[in-house]
Amino acid sequence: MDQSQPAGLSGVRLGIDPGDVRIGVASSDPSGILATPVETVQRGVGDLHRIAALVEELGAVRIYVGLPRSMSGGEGPAAGKVRAFARDLSTRVQPVPVRLCDERLSTVTAEGQLRAQGRKGKKRRAVVDQAAAVVILQGALERERQTGAYAGESVPPEDTSD
Repeated sequence: MDQSQPAGLSGVRLGIDPGDVRIGVASSDPSGILATPVETVQRGVGDLHRIAALVEELGAVRIYVGLPRSMSGGEGPAAGKVRAFARDLSTRVQPVPVRLCDERLSTVTAEGQLRAQGRKGKKRRAVVDQAAAVVILQGALERERQTGAYAGESVPPEDTSD
């Protein structure tokens, strides 16, 4: 077994950057070393269906969703929306686990990286959500490697039994 990979932490992971208009999606290699952009999903009807299809297509074993927090660590209305989205996603893709990860500065970091690559205007806006998902996922992968445990906070699926 690869010594750099903690036991039980292998397989493709997805990183999700949910916004009000677009959802950035990134994936990792099966050994969890590198995150790469996958696509941008339009927010709205069918968005969870598309993400579930990507989970299946890519054989994802875990999903990390970026949770927006203030610089002080607090949560505002945007975090509440993301928590609801993550719960709906968890219900849709179960048994694949969904986890929330702090995404402070992920979009700022992604914007800076794209600017440094010379991407401007519409070209940058078209991929910034994917780039932010890469930043979120890469951070989660690094935490997995450093701690030997899953990153972030578990999101249980909604209990639909009555």
